[in-house]
Amino acid sequence: MKLLLIGFILINFIPNIFAKEKVIAKVPEASGISYSKKSNTLFVVNDEGSIYELTKKGNILRKVKIGNYDFEGIVVDDEKELLLVAIEGDEAILVLSKKDMSKQKKISIKRKFDGVKLLKKGGDGIEGLALYNNELYASNQSNKKYPKADSSVIVVIDYDLNKTKQKIKRIINHGFKDIAGLTFYKDILFMVSDKESLLIQYDLKKKKVIKKDKLSKKFAQEGITFDNKGTLFIADDNGKILKMKDFIK
Repeated sequence: MKLLLIGFILINFIPNIFAKEKVIAKVPEASGISYSKKSNTLFVVNDEGSIYELTKKGNILRKVKIGNYDFEGIVVDDEKELLLVAIEGDEAILVLSKKDMSKQKKISIKRKFDGVKLLKKGGDGIEGLALYNNELYASNQSNKKYPKADSSVIVVIDYDLNKTKQKIKRIINHGFKDIAGLTFYKDILFMVSDKESLLIQYDLKKKKVIKKDKLSKKFAQEGITFDNKGTLFIADDNGKILKMKDFIK
């Protein structure tokens, strides 16, 4: 009887661990988020072309309207004091000064890889952005699987600010659809699927998914980042910034 009771508790309560997100701020159509270790703050982009800087408690320090862009992802380069922002539709990355958010340059990504068109023009293209070992990882939010056109894969390009147009050097064919955001934590690539409400861990060395966690279906998870303590922050397209303090043990 005790075993049955324990089993019932596990089945009914473990899934709820990942539904305890705390809303710390409201940002309209929040679509991407990144943590800066240097300033210990969060940078958030939205679909309206604005960038917000927040404390980890959710206090808004800055809000800057960059232009008429559909921003879908952001990553902070603390070493170069830059913000890298993914522009949906253009399939490009806008480089901004972290200090004053002035525009520095724009890097376009070629749409084809190995003869297959991976990035669709005008939408359902770049959604998430991450920086790791001097390479840029961009998620392609397609509902098709590789090797079909506009496939949902992670594309990898060199992080070279001297080139304004970059070729895709390789891809990660992860097998999931609708990857809206990604980030690295302790050398593991974390991806979030908005449609499936999944947080997926991918090991680059093993070239495979090593863990999947369910997220709450009541939120529209579009961007993810970790701070230096392993706290997970999520950009919710419904207009919220969420915090999951005890996600990484």
